[in-house]
Amino acid sequence: MIRWTRNILLLTAVGLLSGCNLVLLNPSGDVAAQQGDLIIYATVMMCLVIVPVMALTVFFAWQYRASNKAARYEPEWSHSISLEIVVWAVPLAIIIVLAGLTWVATHRLDPYADLQRISSTQDIDPDVEPMQVNVVALDWKWLFIYPEHDIATVGEAAVVVNRPVEFKLTSDTVMNAFYVPEMAGMIYAMAGMETELNAVLNAPGTFKGIAANYNGAGFSNMDFDMKSFATEADFDAWVETVRSEAGGMLSRESYNALAAPSQETGTIFYSGLEDGIYDRILNMCTEEGELCHDDMMMVDALGGGGLDGLYNRMVFAGLCDADDPRALMAILRPEIREDEDRLLAMLMPPTQSSPVLQSRSN
Repeated sequence: MIRWTRNILLLTAVGLLSGCNLVLLNPSGDVAAQQGDLIIYATVMMCLVIVPVMALTVFFAWQYRASNKAARYEPEWSHSISLEIVVWAVPLAIIIVLAGLTWVATHRLDPYADLQRISSTQDIDPDVEPMQVNVVALDWKWLFIYPEHDIATVGEAAVVVNRPVEFKLTSDTVMNAFYVPEMAGMIYAMAGMETELNAVLNAPGTFKGIAANYNGAGFSNMDFDMKSFATEADFDAWVETVRSEAGGMLSRESYNALAAPSQETGTIFYSGLEDGIYDRILNMCTEEGELCHDDMMMVDALGGGGLDGLYNRMVFAGLCDADDPRALMAILRPEIREDEDRLLAMLMPPTQSSPVLQSRSN
């Protein structure tokens, strides 16, 4: 009776699992497909150890049970060179193979690196530019900014089949993780920082995107639709739909209103982007009068907010966005900032004609 019950439960479980969609192992994007293959390779390699160990555990328990009087009894046995070789050599070989596989895959699937291919059968077209999409994690929704098309969306994004996409991600508040299982592995988004994800979808459809890092009360509903259009014309039609149904422009004012915590916001469209809005979001200065993080870093690099900082900002303006070795050296050695000859000498190969060396020799 117990055996029949167990068999019925097993068949029921198999029947229920047969309807599961194993997205990780059968995705619609090449990057996710390569990551799925990596999972399979690693699992098979580890099973080379796990399966024999489990089988031998059952065998030893049965072979050397107390009732089996025919089993060999060797209480003085303590060492076997052959067994030691098997126990150490096999796991070591598997670890070496897994290390090599991981090293190669880690560099090939670097989320910051440009895609090396569209799919296993299609190379990258050098004439096709990746689609630029800026992503912002909010409480509790996702904002997608399309700088090339001058639109923004909430709760819905779109790409074109077989066109590379370059996502640049940040967060308005706490850390979160952007994840479209059909497209690529998850990538974290953090406030005041920018991460990058390069990916592609190889099939049309509407795929689910989620927040993969717990971030508060609205976490479970913080998902979105990732639409994949078969042609550029279909994508352009979607862009026109966004523009026609937009509720206004994404400005600092509308962004600050959107950034307020809210749940189940639905789909929101914006037509038009305020100049530099994503940079302001990234540098956390969307409120009027806020000092942007990049400006703050420039102030710190130039000596802070004191008198030295004011002097440096006047004399060495542009240090953070242009090469100016003399300005940098003057900050590192403030005692010689007025001595032009010494600054030049520190940047030039030493020669006997250098006025500084001549003055020192004298």
